[in-house]
Amino acid sequence: MSTIPIWYVYMLRTARGALYTGITTDVERRFAEHQSGKAGARSLRGKGPLQLVWQCPVLNRSTASRLEAALKRLSKTNKERIVRGELAHQL
Repeated sequence: MSTIPIWYVYMLRTARGALYTGITTDVERRFAEHQSGKAGARSLRGKGPLQLVWQCPVLNRSTASRLEAALKRLSKTNKERIVRGELAHQL
């Protein structure tokens, strides 16, 4: 019996305070990949240590991709507000 994977949208903070947004079905695995620098995003290599600062489960990949794109369009100020729980994300 196959289960439908839950997708997550997440944000990581770099050592310099920049926020990176991504999607995955396994946040712990993906974070470890980013930390190792081997299978993570090229844009994060050499920018550690990284912190997982926010994650949100969504129903499917399509929704995850739309939310990721919407978050990437936000200002850093609004992304920080989402991380602090002061601003709800919307699609």
